[in-house]
Amino acid sequence: MIIDCHGHVSAPPELWAYKANILSHRGSHGRGGVRVSDDQIRAAANKVEMAPCGHLDMLDKHGTDMQLISPRPFQMMSSVEPGRVVHWFVEECNNIIHRNTTLIPNRFIGVGGLPQVAGEPIENTFKEMDRCINELGFKGMMLNPDPYENTRTDHPGLGDRYWYPLYEKLCEMDIPAHIHPTGSRADRSPYSLHFINEETIAVFNLVNSDVLTDFPDLKIVVSHGGGAIPYQLGRFEAGSINPGSTKKFSEGMRKLYYDTVLYTEGALRLLIETVGVDQCLFGSECPGVGSKKLEPGHEHTMDHIAPTIAKFDFLSDADKKKIFEDNARRVFKLDV
Repeated sequence: MIIDCHGHVSAPPELWAYKANILSHRGSHGRGGVRVSDDQIRAAANKVEMAPCGHLDMLDKHGTDMQLISPRPFQMMSSVEPGRVVHWFVEECNNIIHRNTTLIPNRFIGVGGLPQVAGEPIENTFKEMDRCINELGFKGMMLNPDPYENTRTDHPGLGDRYWYPLYEKLCEMDIPAHIHPTGSRADRSPYSLHFINEETIAVFNLVNSDVLTDFPDLKIVVSHGGGAIPYQLGRFEAGSINPGSTKKFSEGMRKLYYDTVLYTEGALRLLIETVGVDQCLFGSECPGVGSKKLEPGHEHTMDHIAPTIAKFDFLSDADKKKIFEDNARRVFKLDV
């Protein structure tokens, strides 16, 4: 079985129209909601948008059996004011994800979005977190390390005490947080680059703080192979072997998990060799940024990475099974 831990919901256009509406009146006309039929949910799950074919057809082409789906990150608008519209929109996203998992249970598993609002206490997201896990049956939550969305206002790094109530709750509920930044409001670094920058910062902050010591049972999955961390490991390792240092950076980073949303063979090999088989979860974000063909007439899109991992001769069959399914089952407590 192949379980893709990193997918995002393909939603009916009514969800995006709802977002535009509440942004236009800033909540003054009330919450409202997204009203769509089951047939509209099913149609959206296979509408051609970012890929040569629809979402379900792409999974079939790639041989993916199950996929964990979360909100589209760049749509999350954590930095918008007033904060109530952020909560409304994220909750409606989670509702659409839940309906996908209910209508297409043999393919989709839910990962909820946290309604994070820039400047608000992280505890304000807990009500929706409880709903996602206890009522909607989701298996994890997507965590945005930068609710200000790349504006000039800094948010506390993931090693800061600001986040400790969330870490406590994640451990109590025994669910993972999947680190994935949301939008970017800076032209200098658009959202796709912002993702990589923030994931790099997230790993750096977590490893160089007391978080992984204070919360030994915390499960964190970092998107896109950990950003730039594996590529720049030597730089961070050098900084951790100064006199008096008690831990190497490489040891700390292997307490985190990483998805394989990387679209080149060299990057995939580097990630697995750097963090180890037990810390890698198969992910492709299909359909998404990588759903492009390298050249006209090419048979597969860039995000068809399973064959690349399958052919690595430095991995045993047991190693490959861990990456493709066993690690996701363990981290997200899946019973599929």
